[in-house]
Amino acid sequence: MNSLSKTFGFAAVASLALAAPSMAQNRNSEPSYSTVQLNVGFLPDPQVVELQSGGSVDASQIGSPCTGYIANAPDVRLVYNAGTSPLIISATSKDDTTLVVGAPDGLWYCDDDTGEGVNPSVRFNKPLSGRYEIWVGTYGNSQYSPAQLHISELSSQ
Repeated sequence: MNSLSKTFGFAAVASLALAAPSMAQNRNSEPSYSTVQLNVGFLPDPQVVELQSGGSVDASQIGSPCTGYIANAPDVRLVYNAGTSPLIISATSKDDTTLVVGAPDGLWYCDDDTGEGVNPSVRFNKPLSGRYEIWVGTYGNSQYSPAQLHISELSSQ
C-alpha cells in the first residue's frame, strides 16, 4: 500500500469517526419548546422563542467547532420555505450560550460567540427549504439558563 493510499484510508476512517457521534442527537425527536413554520419574508422579524439553554450532552461529540452542553432532543424545529434572503439563527442570554443546527442538507452547523458578546449566531446566506433542528447550548457546563432563540432574515439581527 503506497503512502497516498494509507493517507486516504486514514482520512476516510477519521471522517467516519467524526460523523458517528452526531447520531447521538436525534433530529426526529419532538422539539422541547416549539415547532416554527416560516416562509421567506416572514413577519415579525425576528421570530423569538423563549427557552432554557443547556443540557447534559457535550456538543463537542458532534464534531468541531461544536461546543457547550445541549439537550438530546432539539429545542426548536424550524420548517422554512426559503427564498433569496439569508437565514440567521442566533441566541441571546445573560450566560454564555452556543448553537448547534442540524440543517436540511444533513450537515451540522455550530457556533459560539459569533454574535454580539458571548452570543452565538449561524448565518445561511443561501438557505435551503426544509427542517432546521436547533439546539441552544450552555458553554462550559451543563447548567440550564434562560435564553431567547432569534430567527431572522435581516442582516442587522
